[in-house]
Amino acid sequence: MATRAYILIKVKTGKTKDVVASLKRIAGIEQAHPCFGRPDIFVFINVQDERSLSDVVISKIHAIDGVEETDTHIVAE
Repeated sequence: MATRAYILIKVKTGKTKDVVASLKRIAGIEQAHPCFGRPDIFVFINVQDERSLSDVVISKIHAIDGVEETDTHIVAE
């Protein structure tokens, strides 16, 4: 069963557009929206399982220049 989640991302000042562009290139990310206030970016992701979700967050999103922190919320079915 697929794992869907919302990932809330805080970024360094001035990096939002670059981070959103990088996020949109990651497989599984269906939506990435910059917002006013906190967090700076809301992401919706759909991946194969929780292990894949962990890999995307830790190995890919955290590696993007400008990302300061993430807060992941798995969708309850």
